[in-house]
Amino acid sequence: MLSHIKSPRNLMLDDRNRTEFKFLLRTKDHYDSLIRARKDMLADLDKKIMEMEKKITRQNLIAAKVKHASSSKGLQKQIQTLEMRLNHVTVHFNTILSINTKLRGEIENLRIQKAILDNFYLNLHKKLDQQNRRMNIVTEQSTQAYEQRAEALARTSAMKERHCKDTVQYNIELQERERILDQETKLKTFMLIKFMDRSELKEQAKKEEALKAVQQAKRRQGESFESREVAYRRLLELAENGDIDRLVKEFIEKEERNFAYFSYATELNNEMERLQRKIRNLQDNAESSDLHILKELEEKLRKTTEEANQYEHSCKESSKILGQLKSAVEFLFKEMNCDATKIKEQLGENGEITDLNLLQFFNIIEKKTNELLLLASVLRYVEAEAEAEGEQDALPFTNPLLGGTGLLKTMDRAQLCPPPPGFDRAAESTETCESGGGRVGGRHGNAAGQSATASLCSWPIPGCHLSSPANPGPACPALPGI
Repeated sequence: MLSHIKSPRNLMLDDRNRTEFKFLLRTKDHYDSLIRARKDMLADLDKKIMEMEKKITRQNLIAAKVKHASSSKGLQKQIQTLEMRLNHVTVHFNTILSINTKLRGEIENLRIQKAILDNFYLNLHKKLDQQNRRMNIVTEQSTQAYEQRAEALARTSAMKERHCKDTVQYNIELQERERILDQETKLKTFMLIKFMDRSELKEQAKKEEALKAVQQAKRRQGESFESREVAYRRLLELAENGDIDRLVKEFIEKEERNFAYFSYATELNNEMERLQRKIRNLQDNAESSDLHILKELEEKLRKTTEEANQYEHSCKESSKILGQLKSAVEFLFKEMNCDATKIKEQLGENGEITDLNLLQFFNIIEKKTNELLLLASVLRYVEAEAEAEGEQDALPFTNPLLGGTGLLKTMDRAQLCPPPPGFDRAAESTETCESGGGRVGGRHGNAAGQSATASLCSWPIPGCHLSSPANPGPACPALPGI
């Protein structure tokens, strides 16, 4: 998806937008220069007209003086002829004023359209810059997320390996301690059994000796010394080498050893339980930290994926609108019978419109339009001359573009060149075009494109009348399928 964002197609779209912006700026300068040239030409022609009117006035005075000596009939005929000419001139002047009014309206509409298109282009350029900045930010965030995910996975694998090693070491130590504990338990059990057997024998012997001593005491009342001597001898028999103190010391040492063994086994059991609790806590902490990190990374990846999908969708919509514009330019190119041999010779292409040669096609269409306008003006001039030659006593041809200079001087400049529409209106037009272009798809592509184009071309343009609820009319021949 990141490769699509930085694909050559998107780079070509950026280049095309820059070239289109340059082309619009050049077009603006060209039209401004044309308007200034037309105004200068109108002023020069007005001066010439005033000079011609002065000459005509002088000639009329001379003719009046010459004809003053003629008969009254000739004077009456001359008066009628002059009145008829005045009538024709008045009608022609009114016609010129109406034509000039229409031309002023068309110029005003063209100025408004140009201002709106300039604002529209600025909005698109700003949105494109914002999208590029967002794409760069998302790319950096996704790269950081991937790096963090790789680091988290590496830490997780290291923790798992360390946990496995600790578990193996713990099992080995636990088995060793269990083996030692079993040996000590067996030894302790054996010593306890052996000690219990000997103590029972000693107690039984003591009881027998005590009974015998009691019996002997009963039998022999006064023989206590002998009974003690017998008990002492019995202890001597039980003791090794006749050492009674050693027998007592060995008994005490065995009891202390057994108690030490029991204490050591208790400590081992407590230590083993503590280690097991510590291992369980470490496992729980490792699992919870891994799950938390993985959830954060998954959330970042999901957000990055959604933003990338949105940018990809907007890129597809822009490509779709660009394709419609290409088809419209191609249709206009064919309808105007433009010659594409120069483009084929320069670029070595087959005549198809692409993102790279779109500017060359616009230049050819502009030249063809200027030629057609020039041809129309020449035809109008020829027709006017033919009409002037066909009429008797008709005045010389007057250019229809020169009759309204006086009104142009008295008109308010704010009415002739109204200020461009505000930024809000251009933004609304931009949103309308984008919403219309975003809904283009499948069978409904033509209808959505028509609504988007009608919102931009709802002004009266010569040769292009788009159908709209407010101004129904035939579809524009320069935009097929819209």
